[in-house]
Amino acid sequence: MILDNLPIGKIACQLVKAGPSLAMPPNTMERQTTAMTHDNAEHHEFDRDYWERHWGDARPMTEDPNPHLVAETADATPGSALDAGCGTGTEAIWLAARGWQVTAVDITAAPLEQAAKRAARAGLGDRIDWVAADLVGWEPSSPFDLVTTHYAHPAMAQLDFYARIAAWVAPGGTLLIVGHAAADGHHHDRGSAHGHHPAEATATAPGITARLDTEAWTVVTAEERQSTVIDPHGRSHPLRDVVVRAVRK
Repeated sequence: MILDNLPIGKIACQLVKAGPSLAMPPNTMERQTTAMTHDNAEHHEFDRDYWERHWGDARPMTEDPNPHLVAETADATPGSALDAGCGTGTEAIWLAARGWQVTAVDITAAPLEQAAKRAARAGLGDRIDWVAADLVGWEPSSPFDLVTTHYAHPAMAQLDFYARIAAWVAPGGTLLIVGHAAADGHHHDRGSAHGHHPAEATATAPGITARLDTEAWTVVTAEERQSTVIDPHGRSHPLRDVVVRAVRK
């Protein structure tokens, strides 16, 4: 697929249709998303139409990737990587710039098209496959050396989603989960960039690691950390994140 005649490399548009009960598909709520009104926070459903409207022409307000991704993978040897719920592609592009061959998957096509253009301008078009698909139904053709997800909102139980993507890690590969810490409560002001997230989209480090078989995984990191989101007005808002990194044996 060619966007505006840019040689963006391979872009797969595998639109996997979700069933009618899938009301909250996986997607990244990046640190620089547009502020949502209280009414929207109360009444929206996280379906494909919602995310298409939400992202629209959205672009990341910063090129900085998730700080937990940087901290946990900066010294890793590049290989194949999956960014599950990639949003506007900031983390996928960061990984590609460091030599990873990235598959970036999100349920919404609009931000992927914009991300592909940014990657092409950076000379990284051939290092990222952009896939528009519902991660609840999508399956990779082969495992990855790194599977990472950042604040994804799945259309399934949160821990089940993490277990699902963990199965896509190759032997010797790394799983990195960055999510909303359950202790955070998600009681943010309605004007924050972070917006509203349901309690069922949160997790704890013990809850995540309990789903990883100790005979198959070595847990390297399992903790809560504070991070900061920046709203469209440049204001900072503290958040509590849960960060889990594990290596498949």
